Amino acid sequence: AAQKRWLAGKPLSALDGVPVTIKENIATRGVPIPLGTAATELTPAAEDAPPSARLREAGAVILGKTTMPDYGMLSSGLSSFHALTRNPWDLTRNPGGSSSGAAAAAAAGYGPLHVGTDIGGSVRLPAGWCGIFTLKPSLGRIPIYPPYAGRVAGPMTRTVADAAALMAVLSQADARDSMSLPWQDVAWSQLDRNLEGLRIGLMLDAGWGFDVEPEVAAAVQAAAHAFEAAGASVEPLAPIMNRAMAEGMDQFWRCRAWLDISHLPDARRARVLPFIFEWARGGAGLSGEQVFRGFSQMGAMREAAVAACARFDYVLSPTAPIPAYAAELPCPTNDPKQPFEHIAFTLPFNMSEQPAASINCGYTKSGLPIGLQIIGKRFDDLGVLQIARAWEQLRPAQREWPEPTQP
Repeated sequence: AAQKRWLAGKPLSALDGVPVTIKENIATRGVPIPLGTAATELTPAAEDAPPSARLREAGAVILGKTTMPDYGMLSSGLSSFHALTRNPWDLTRNPGGSSSGAAAAAAAGYGPLHVGTDIGGSVRLPAGWCGIFTLKPSLGRIPIYPPYAGRVAGPMTRTVADAAALMAVLSQADARDSMSLPWQDVAWSQLDRNLEGLRIGLMLDAGWGFDVEPEVAAAVQAAAHAFEAAGASVEPLAPIMNRAMAEGMDQFWRCRAWLDISHLPDARRARVLPFIFEWARGGAGLSGEQVFRGFSQMGAMREAAVAACARFDYVLSPTAPIPAYAAELPCPTNDPKQPFEHIAFTLPFNMSEQPAASINCGYTKSGLPIGLQIIGKRFDDLGVLQIARAWEQLRPAQREWPEPTQP
């Protein structure tokens, strides 16, 4: 049907007939939403969520739904519902998550366009570890349902131009998202940008979590030097967050997860990934005051991130402080008491609602991709895409995409 429309000169959009995958927590009509966990009842969705609806209207061909870990609460390809999702660059390594299947699909060549979601790094972390491009847009730029604080949908592709083409479709209005931004006629395809005179911050210390590994730091610093050589000024940026912010956020999310999991029937609760169950159970005994103070730390992150970025046009940082970790682990620490040590660079920009991209900026000695995070001011989604496109042109030649084999 798309071919007939193109031959008649009447395509539905630039994406008419183009294959796309959609993360499984984004509803598609008639398909269950397992949320990565065997504890979910597999009830077909009654209607398309906003991103799915826009893609269908544009004529995109939905190739399939992509995997995620239980409830999207891990940066891992491990799930109680799905077989283990692996990193195409090295099948012994993790693709990251929670948009694990989307990132692996993009790196492995399962079509050009993929859509994930992000509440603490869930499109950027797997993009960084799988060597692809992604944009976590400003909160509300892409309507989504259900909406809640920090949650966005984002394009996951091999190139910036492909992500921009997806943004043109996904950013169209949908009244079901009560947190969505007013629609703007953004010139998503205008990606050229002069770097001369731009003020760029460089953050190599997030304030908590893992130290940045030397190979990661070197690759990000090399990118910063390239921006300087192209005419931008680069200055160090002090850490944005602290341990109290991270622990408060953790307590709030544990409590929220435990309220959902504890109300499941016994048989279904027993199917939840044990690591997620143990993590969520840490919220069981929290007082109202502890939960409220934890929620308040999310606001503190927002204020700190906005204030820190105010004097810069854009900020650079590692997407993650470490390269991809072992495929079988739920998180790099494998410890439900401290599961988030790797998200310190990505998390604050969900809370601050700022656009942030991840793009490959190098490789470890063992050949694993290294992600560069590019952060802009709130609502400057196009600007972040433009800076990412500039880096795409500045960076050294990329390695050939992997051709996975069985582990």
